[in-house]
Amino acid sequence: MQFIPAIDLMNAQVVRLAEGDFEQRTTYGDDPLSVARAFADAGAERLHIVDLDGARSGAGKNQAVIQQIVRELPLEVQVGGGIRDRVSAERWLSLGVKRVVIGTMAVAKPDLARALCEENAGNVIISVDGRDGKVATHGWTVSTEKLALELAREAEQWGAFGILYTDVARDGLQVGANVEATGAMQDALGIEVIASGGVGSLGDLKALRERGIRAVVSGRALYEKAFDVADAIRVSQR
Repeated sequence: MQFIPAIDLMNAQVVRLAEGDFEQRTTYGDDPLSVARAFADAGAERLHIVDLDGARSGAGKNQAVIQQIVRELPLEVQVGGGIRDRVSAERWLSLGVKRVVIGTMAVAKPDLARALCEENAGNVIISVDGRDGKVATHGWTVSTEKLALELAREAEQWGAFGILYTDVARDGLQVGANVEATGAMQDALGIEVIASGGVGSLGDLKALRERGIRAVVSGRALYEKAFDVADAIRVSQR
């Protein structure tokens, strides 16, 4: 299992939300580049970045700092948040981002999401944000009737590189990952499923690894010093 540290950005600051609620925000610093560099120095090979300004309004405000991270660090960067049209997706890829993460588009504009997957093989991750088994969109502010597993299966057919599966009710709370739901999704798919939401201990990472999950994203647990990147990588790879 690959461990992927996360940086959530709002107004170029490193923050984390609880349960996707913009009113439950904790700020961890104003130097995202230094945070990303520390992750790389500890052995991380991939970095997950969420543009929360983009997720909420569809208009990203953090392009400059993300470009700096991509330019200066040897990390495979995947970016999500507010990528709701072809122009936004292709702009990030042209700036050197390895993969774009799209969520709302996959539900609102499935034909476009499919086209992007087909035209950018290996460079598109579909974000499946689940609340009670159903998909939430627009920065988790809108609930839909679309089943999370149904969307994941469609994304695999489109040719997506992988699925970022987030249990919204657990995200940022360090209450433990939804191991069984994530494992069931990985069992159903041939592509990578990235677990997200709720990781709070090395034990959570071990449980995900033993369940057969291929990758995991974690942010708050790192900032709250529940564990560090080096230990997370060690446990994830055993």
